[in-house]
Amino acid sequence: MSLKNVLFFIIVCGLDGVCIFLGSVLGNSMGRTGLFAGAVVGGIIGVAAALLLAARFNLLDRSRYGAAFLGGVAGFGVAAVIAVNNLQGPVIPVASVGLVGVGAILGKAFGGKRAA
Repeated sequence: MSLKNVLFFIIVCGLDGVCIFLGSVLGNSMGRTGLFAGAVVGGIIGVAAALLLAARFNLLDRSRYGAAFLGGVAGFGVAAVIAVNNLQGPVIPVASVGLVGVGAILGKAFGGKRAA
């Protein structure tokens, strides 16, 4: 794995994790359902924001943004299911955020326009 992909992974996971946390904190004022809804909205916004930042740092070709976004959101969906089913401790929910980065890297690698 290249250094660019490692930095890409760290940016996506880190920013998305912060957005998930902030979304859940803001949604918590509306009860348990709001907490989960806020986390979902924060997670999706986090993927988009992280990919924009990665593109700004030339870690992501803009032609692959859509595929990386879909991969990141798919990874977030898997991470959300794992996290919700393992809320008894903080380790698994926090570690599952890595799936967002993995999904974004897979989307970046296999989607979008190929250079000729």
